[in-house]
Amino acid sequence: MIDVNDLRKGVTFTIDGAIYRVLEYSHHKPGRGNATIRTTLRDLRTGATIQRTFISGDRVQEIRVESFPVEFLYRDGEMLYFMNTTTFEQYELPARIFGSDVLYLHENMQLSLSSYEGEIIDYELPTTVEHEVVEAEVAVAGNTVTGATKKVTTQTGLQVVVPLFVNVGDRIRIDTRDGSYITRV
Repeated sequence: MIDVNDLRKGVTFTIDGAIYRVLEYSHHKPGRGNATIRTTLRDLRTGATIQRTFISGDRVQEIRVESFPVEFLYRDGEMLYFMNTTTFEQYELPARIFGSDVLYLHENMQLSLSSYEGEIIDYELPTTVEHEVVEAEVAVAGNTVTGATKKVTTQTGLQVVVPLFVNVGDRIRIDTRDGSYITRV
């Protein structure tokens, strides 16, 4: 058990049977009374984000989550298939676990999965991924006082706003944290 005052960003714990990871943490000490700890938590089983306030002195059960490297193999309908790159064990996960991040996945991509007591509960994408552009809007030069942009679609269906010079067939690097274009590769 750990005191809620020790909660920090990235700490994983369990309470009421749910597994949470701390996304944001703030400590508030009013003039009178006990301090409160306001947190933004992500339920690792459902993916839901919640706000929860603890009173100083509360305790939660910290857990140990194991992370391991995997390679994305392929997608078959609503199922995604991964292989552990050290043990060669294969995992089958529903695409809903990844939500919209599933559009960043492409074959042979390296990422990290996290498990707790044998259950896959979380994933970590690399900071950047490279995708091939398969569809692009027609570039129209004109009022380009600021950087002109257009939308393109990658081989996974991900739509990205890019500069006008990016064309079909180009490979682009994308930031997985916010889905923004970084550079043409």
